[in-house]
Amino acid sequence: MRVDPEVDSKWAFDAYQQVRERLPQAGGETRPMMVNSLADLADQFDVFLLDAYGVLNIGEQAIPGTCRRIADLQAASKRVMVVTNSAGYPKRLLMKRYERLGYTFAAEDIVSSRETLLAALQNEEPRRWGLMAAAEYGTEEFEKLDITFLRNDPKDYDTAESFILLGTGDWTDAQQSLLEKSLRQNPRPVFVGNPDIVAPVEGGLSKQPGHYAHSLADTTGCTPAFFGKPFANIYELVFRRLPSDINRNRVVMVGDTLHTDILGGQVAGVKTALVTDYGSLKGFDIASAIATSGIFPDFILPSP
Repeated sequence: MRVDPEVDSKWAFDAYQQVRERLPQAGGETRPMMVNSLADLADQFDVFLLDAYGVLNIGEQAIPGTCRRIADLQAASKRVMVVTNSAGYPKRLLMKRYERLGYTFAAEDIVSSRETLLAALQNEEPRRWGLMAAAEYGTEEFEKLDITFLRNDPKDYDTAESFILLGTGDWTDAQQSLLEKSLRQNPRPVFVGNPDIVAPVEGGLSKQPGHYAHSLADTTGCTPAFFGKPFANIYELVFRRLPSDINRNRVVMVGDTLHTDILGGQVAGVKTALVTDYGSLKGFDIASAIATSGIFPDFILPSP
């Protein structure tokens, strides 16, 4: 993913605020408790739901000390699951990525917005799909769909019966314009496999499919269907993999964003913990961000 030089933490926060009406409602106001790290929460929770970018890694680098912290939680018999809006990678490559970063997760303990979208697509009628994604990963996991990668040919946009927004690694403003023009002329469903507006990478922030989806909604009047945090569908998938009698007060969602991770945790009815020294809110006035957004985490910690 490439860094966008115009995007910083304030830009990202303002962008989420501008689309607030399309996101779920926040929980009530509370006073967050300050803690040093996840180690301080180990006795209070049995299940840790972790965002990836900004909690486990920044781009292709693990956040210092986090591999050891996660291993300690796992050794203490805590269920540690990754709940990520990383939709551009097939599950096979996502597993290899976390292994390369130094983490050990079972396949069932990684729940992505891509998987959430795939589950929803099983109920859709066959049609021609236009796909926003990097062609280098091919159509793995989407083999049963009639897919055309969206590039620079207007016909590919106009002949698609629906669209899937998965990844933005090589997406351009010109391609976005083609998509907008096609949707204005002929409104069709848009499925968004990554609701994030930005993601933290080495050197800054990168615009994600959520940014382009909200832009489509603003310019064409379409209503995108979002799959992933902060929406309930990804947490429904998470809880299918946990015991049915799990006490949600013993589950915590840990993330670096208020509008996706913390809001999503509230939607799921679990506790929430905001990481502040890494990710999308790094360098931001956290108290101001919480007050402005009305999204209150239960805990605040500088580092995982």
